Amino acid sequence: MNAGVLNVLKPPGMTSHDVVDFVRRFVPRRTRVGHAGTLDPSAAGVLVICLGVATRLTQYLMEGDKEYRAEVALGVATDTLDAEGAVVAEGDASSLSEEEVRAASASLVGPQMMAPPMYSAARVGGERLYELARRGESAEPKPRPVTVHSADLVAFSPGARATALFDIRCSKGTYVRVLAAQLGERLGVGGHLSFLVRTAVGRHLLRDAVTLEEIAEAAEEGRLAALCLSPSAALAHLPEVQVSAAGARAFANGNAAPHQLAAAGLVRVSDPEGRLVGIGEVLSRPDGSSLTPRKVIVGS
Repeated sequence: MNAGVLNVLKPPGMTSHDVVDFVRRFVPRRTRVGHAGTLDPSAAGVLVICLGVATRLTQYLMEGDKEYRAEVALGVATDTLDAEGAVVAEGDASSLSEEEVRAASASLVGPQMMAPPMYSAARVGGERLYELARRGESAEPKPRPVTVHSADLVAFSPGARATALFDIRCSKGTYVRVLAAQLGERLGVGGHLSFLVRTAVGRHLLRDAVTLEEIAEAAEEGRLAALCLSPSAALAHLPEVQVSAAGARAFANGNAAPHQLAAAGLVRVSDPEGRLVGIGEVLSRPDGSSLTPRKVIVGS
C-alpha cells in the first residue's frame, strides 16, 4: 500500500498511539503509519490514520475544524478536567436552570487564547505535560489562539450533580476539557468533562468511520485498501489545481511556476491523470500569481 487515509472509530480506553500500533499490524512491514490529531484515551470517535506517504500530509489534515458531542458534569471539578482525575472542588448545581447553562455555553463561543491543560500530550521544554503533572511538577504552557464556532446545548439534566450535553464545533488546538472547566467556573459550581465523542475531523465524519474489527476483517480478506481514502480525496477541503505533465515534474523538483489563479492560499496539485503531486501555495505577486511547492507527494 503506497498511501491511504483511514477514518477510524477509536474506542474509549485506547490511546491514539495504541490505534496506530493496531493498524500497523495489518500493513506491510516498512509502511509508515501515523495519526492526524490526538484523541484522549477516555474519548471515542474519529481518529484519522495516515498510511505510507500520506503521513507527510498530517499537518494539512489537522487544519480542518473538529466537532464533538460532549457531556459536562456540573458540581465537580477535577485536576485533569475530566472524569479520570481526582476531585479538587465540589459545588451544588441544583439551582441551575437550562437557560443559565445555555447562556453560559454561549459565552464560550468565539476566538480565545487557550493553554493546554497539565494533563495533556503537549510539550514544554521537551517533556509531555502529563509526565510533569504525574511527577507533581508544574509548568506554564504557552496559550494558543483557538476559535469555538458553536457550543449548542442538546440536553440538560438538573440536580446537585447536573449534566449538560453539547454539540461543539471548534478549531484545531481546542481542548474540550478546558471548555468544560470554563463552563463550570462561569456557572459558579465547577465542572468537568465526563464523556467525549469526536464526531468529525474536517470532512471525516463519525458515520463513515470504520471500527478496529472492520479493519482486521478487511485486512484478512485483502481489501484494506478499499477502506482507505486516497490522499487527494482526504484533502478535498483544499481547492484542486491540475497542472501539465511538465508542470508536475517541475513542481516535484521543488520549482515554483507562474499560474493564473484568482485566490491565494493552499491548494492540492494534481497531474493530468488526477494523481496528487503535492500541496502548493498560490502566492499573489504584482506581476501575477505563482504556485509554490509546500509538500511534494509524488506517486501517491
